[in-house]
Amino acid sequence: MTSAGLKEVTNPSTLFLSERKEQTDGVAVFSSIEGTRSLLVEIEALVVPSPAANPRRAVVGWDSARLAMILAVLDARLGLGFGASDVYLNVAGGLKVNEPAADVCVAAALISSLQKRALPADMVLLGEISLSGEIRAISHINARLKEAQKLGFGRALIPAGQKVAKTSLQLIEAEKVQELLNLFDIKAKS
Repeated sequence: MTSAGLKEVTNPSTLFLSERKEQTDGVAVFSSIEGTRSLLVEIEALVVPSPAANPRRAVVGWDSARLAMILAVLDARLGLGFGASDVYLNVAGGLKVNEPAADVCVAAALISSLQKRALPADMVLLGEISLSGEIRAISHINARLKEAQKLGFGRALIPAGQKVAKTSLQLIEAEKVQELLNLFDIKAKS
């Protein structure tokens, strides 16, 4: 809506991505499905030491129970120690994401903030995380990858073995959550 009335938004994904001029720790990009359309959105995480006995968990735009599960998996499988930290999670642009396909993106944003290391700016992250730490296949992957490619992204982290159509994106397959640490060149503490 503009002062002159309604104006067409030719590419809605650009509304949900920041200017992305420099890499920032705690920021990851996810390709969401809204209806039949894929939209790229930024997932922002902030992990800071907590002065309180019960660390704070604040979530905007995603399921807080799912965040608790992802934090538990990261602690149990990677030994990263989120238990002593306040965790803030936000889906940029006010969008609400309700699909488990965002799990890997959320996990990567959390690890990025905790380690103070930025993810590659040209990467989207897709996949569901199980309680065992496996990265599971997701639906509509070709539409998600096509949108990322259209917006100039060069890489995509996807579940290992997921069947995809031919794409110019560099595909990085991950089978377990431990493989996310390769993005930051760190080793699991387990």
